[in-house]
Amino acid sequence: MSRSSQVLRHLNELKNINLEGLRFRLVDAKGQIVGLLASQLATILQGKDKPLFTPKKNIGDVVIVINAAHVHLTHDQWETKLYRWHTGYPGGLRERKAVDVWERDPTKILRDAVKGMLPKNKLQVYRMDKLKVFPETEHPFTDFPLVPYIPKNKQVRVPDIGYHIPEGFQAANPERYSFRLRASPQLQGKPRPQLDFTDLMTEDERNLLAGAQSMDKQQK
Repeated sequence: MSRSSQVLRHLNELKNINLEGLRFRLVDAKGQIVGLLASQLATILQGKDKPLFTPKKNIGDVVIVINAAHVHLTHDQWETKLYRWHTGYPGGLRERKAVDVWERDPTKILRDAVKGMLPKNKLQVYRMDKLKVFPETEHPFTDFPLVPYIPKNKQVRVPDIGYHIPEGFQAANPERYSFRLRASPQLQGKPRPQLDFTDLMTEDERNLLAGAQSMDKQQK
């Protein structure tokens, strides 16, 4: 399919949508977590990032996602997450692993995640028409005024497990209180511990990361 025909096909899907005042947001999905990215895309498609947001109006921007084939699922969800559907015939329940869905269509995982986070009403179809997902960096909207959108990282807060006893009071359980003093970085004047992102990776990804780090050390 030529580039001009791709542009016409995608614009034909937008013919029933009033594009006046809407932006074309460009999102790079490489290395992003599917669920976290899908929640942000659903917010843009609904127009919740605008001060004029109205639930019954379709004022969300057009979202163009590239590198959708390079998204991540946490832990072992590539093998454990199942996509189910029914053929309509008796005994027609079918299921497919996430990795098999990705091999058939790398963009389906992200599109289904965004669709599941949109309100189930008549506007869902039109909002999904404004979502354009491409597996790699190539897309037919290069001639349009694109506005980049950088996905936000997940904010992880480490809870404080220790606290100072007010003056004039004593701990009811001195042993437990002493443990909290030792375990709480805040009470010791130390910075918060840095969380390791490897808990979001599969075993194969950890092995690849360890191999890459060892090669970097050898080169140095």
